[in-house]
Amino acid sequence: MDIEGAGGAITGGLVAGAIEKPTGKAGEGHHGVCSDCGAGVSGNFCSNCGQSTHSHRTLLHLGEELLHGVMHFDGRIWRTLPLLAFNPGRLTREWVQGRRTRYVSPLAIFLFTLFVMFFALSFAPHKAPADILPDQIAGQRTAVAEVQANLDRVKAEHAADPDPVAARALQIAEQVVVRERAKLAQLERELRDGRADGLTPGSWQASLKDMAAGDAEGAKTAGHDAKAEGHGMGATIVKKLQNPDLALYKLQQTLYKFAFLLVPLSIPFVASLFLWKRGFTLYDHGVFVLYSLTFMAMLLMVMVVAATLSRTLGGIVIPLGVLAVPVHMFAQMKGAYGLSIFSALWRTLLLMVFCTIIIALFVTAIVYMGLGH
Repeated sequence: MDIEGAGGAITGGLVAGAIEKPTGKAGEGHHGVCSDCGAGVSGNFCSNCGQSTHSHRTLLHLGEELLHGVMHFDGRIWRTLPLLAFNPGRLTREWVQGRRTRYVSPLAIFLFTLFVMFFALSFAPHKAPADILPDQIAGQRTAVAEVQANLDRVKAEHAADPDPVAARALQIAEQVVVRERAKLAQLERELRDGRADGLTPGSWQASLKDMAAGDAEGAKTAGHDAKAEGHGMGATIVKKLQNPDLALYKLQQTLYKFAFLLVPLSIPFVASLFLWKRGFTLYDHGVFVLYSLTFMAMLLMVMVVAATLSRTLGGIVIPLGVLAVPVHMFAQMKGAYGLSIFSALWRTLLLMVFCTIIIALFVTAIVYMGLGH
């Protein structure tokens, strides 16, 4: 999956580079005939077809073109990123108003950032299962102690007043204790003997399979027959979660392919905030959405890297990152559309609600396309 993530990042960068219009520098260049259309040229670019008059044929130049296509390593990126982070309203407004040569286009930077994000997250290290399982056992022992204390309390109440309600509460408390003790016994057995299915004890794969198995068992005890159990989207997802690695692979591939759906999902919601204001088009809202999503993807990468490097650092960066989300939305909304503080504030609050709806729709679509059929 790491190799596929790298391939996705390179592909995204090349796609982003392909849709970027070339920008050249005025000055003295080659004089003669364009090698493409045959028109006379006297500068760095042909005035008829736009092709560069510098036609290199070296392997070094091929590597340079690949690096530029993937990284967009030119002056525009260094003018775009600071504005995207600290003055997104100005960046959005200037692009919409046509001052575009100095900046990376919103679609190009969105595609590149999206694929780099998947690439970076695929390399994010995870806590070793050997360290996770003892922590899980310690936590489960605490849970057992808590439910046992609750059972003792319920027994005392039942002894003082043995009415039907207290008897039912005692029965439920006893079932909870049995269930939690069974979980603790299973974890201790896995630490000692390993798992029969070959999964690493304490790993996310093992936890996910146990959760799916619990859902399937719950469906059986709820009275569903075997024939009905195997049908429906929920049953299909539970079945596929029995193989966690394959389920994750399918979800990642679906995310790679359909992450762009966030853009068409978001534009109508943003447009609904300006239905009664003239002068704004769907294109303007699209630019707003692309730059906003790009910043959110970069912010997510920073938060993941910080949490990976240090738990303390993650504890500082993650809350600041969560706080930065509405602040960035407010700043971009106010600057891009020229709104007053009050107008930008209520639109930002409404947009946060819309974001919850959009994320729910997107996650549902990804799970359905990745696991639901």
